[in-house]
Amino acid sequence: MQTELSKTLGVEHAVFGFTPFPAVAAAISRAGGFGVLGAVRYTAPDDLKRDLDWIEAHVDGKPYGLDVVMPAKKVEGVTEADVEAMIPEGHRQFVRDTLAKYGVPELAEGEASGWRITGWMEQVARTQLDVAFDYPIRLLANALGSPPADVVDRAHDRDVLVAALAGSARHAVKHRDAGIDIVVAQGYEAGGHTGEIATMVLTPEVVDAVAPLPVLAAGGIGSGRQVAAALSLGAQGVWLGSMWLTVTEADLSSPAVTRKLLAAGSGDTVRSRALTGKPARQLRTEWTDAWDDATGPGTLPMPLQGLLVAEALTRIQKYEVEPLLGTPVGQIVGRMTSERSVQAVFDDLTRGFEQAVDRINRIAGRSGK
Repeated sequence: MQTELSKTLGVEHAVFGFTPFPAVAAAISRAGGFGVLGAVRYTAPDDLKRDLDWIEAHVDGKPYGLDVVMPAKKVEGVTEADVEAMIPEGHRQFVRDTLAKYGVPELAEGEASGWRITGWMEQVARTQLDVAFDYPIRLLANALGSPPADVVDRAHDRDVLVAALAGSARHAVKHRDAGIDIVVAQGYEAGGHTGEIATMVLTPEVVDAVAPLPVLAAGGIGSGRQVAAALSLGAQGVWLGSMWLTVTEADLSSPAVTRKLLAAGSGDTVRSRALTGKPARQLRTEWTDAWDDATGPGTLPMPLQGLLVAEALTRIQKYEVEPLLGTPVGQIVGRMTSERSVQAVFDDLTRGFEQAVDRINRIAGRSGK
């Protein structure tokens, strides 16, 4: 599954794997793909350095990259405390009432929330880059569009390619004009923040809009024949995220979440603002239903919603309150029916890709198996 882009980066397969787990990122690169470590949860630079050190020691010299979350425009002088003060008391009460309804225990005294929206703030992302640029990363991806121009220049000065996610051809053109090297066309089916356009429609639109810039297709891809379809649409690779949540190398830290993922069908996700304030595809739960119910207060804009629910999500996850327990994941969850190693996923992808190519060759009257 090689393309011009995969050859440029020195990888065997044009499969880019986004994951928050260092062990998964390293395994993806060792298997012949391109592992991309998600940095949003690293609010302490030393923690990111520790995990990049680990990847360096376990990637067998193969290339890898980093994914950050930072806005293109900088907001000066706004602290987390300033943002917290904007959250209405009515929304805080709604959180308290919902947790009480399901009997979710409090955290121990002094215990902090495990997940905070601070990883979305520009100053945090910049400290992540200060660490990452000391390592031989080959790709920097940004989930909130084009990173600031000085970050793009800084990456290019280090021979690091820059990728940005786009949910429309219009956004993709903005990325191209900002000097981005790779556009990730992320369809409606994808886990996490998504737009309104499905992958089958979006990919060729973006390919045509930014040609000859390389495009990666993302959203609803989890088999070799889907990889073949993406390359047929003009993409130079695929960007997979959800597929790695149930691999044996992953560390979800919640057996209940893994059980829910393995049992879910492709119709068991929902695009909800309950997590961050922006539409993000995730498992549908009684938590997302509560926030999407018209009788509730409604969600707050980013980053207010993320700060509002941070402690609640930590409590739900810690105590594994299953009716409320969820995670960002795409519609491909319906294919995630067993725990497999990263290598087993790649074996399945390459086998399915070869079969799909042989099938098209036969249809086209060319020699095939």
